[in-house]
Amino acid sequence: MPLTPLDIHNKEFTRTFRGYDEDEVNEFLDQIIKDYEAVLREKKDLFARVTDLDEKLEHFKNIEETLNKSILVAQESAEEVRRNAQKEAQLIVKEAEKNADRIINDALTKSRKVMIEMEEIKKQASVYKMRFKMLIEAQLEMLQTEDWDQVTVEEEEEATN
Repeated sequence: MPLTPLDIHNKEFTRTFRGYDEDEVNEFLDQIIKDYEAVLREKKDLFARVTDLDEKLEHFKNIEETLNKSILVAQESAEEVRRNAQKEAQLIVKEAEKNADRIINDALTKSRKVMIEMEEIKKQASVYKMRFKMLIEAQLEMLQTEDWDQVTVEEEEEATN
């Protein structure tokens, strides 16, 4: 067990014939007591400070651990959000491609339909033109026949009578 300042103060030395000067020894012991008390106080203060710093260190270690866990969770969340966004983007692109294909196919179908209808109209116009031409030619032939001339002569005769 270490000495206390009181142990040093109460220490009695045996006296010898040619021993040390008692006042000098007492003065030296008083100085040792003061210094020893200061060292003990400093030791106590330092121990209290070390304890306080250990508590703070433990607190900061807990904060660090919590922050590390939070960072990991945030990184995992960010990665998941990125993956989900990438999947969603791929779905949007696929949907857009499908819509584009559908629109193109619809346009091609309508274009083909219009082309078929246009060809049909051309055919009908050609047939109509041919029939109309035949009708006009038949009417012209009719006008050029002798029967027509005879009808006009008979009508003139009747009108004069």
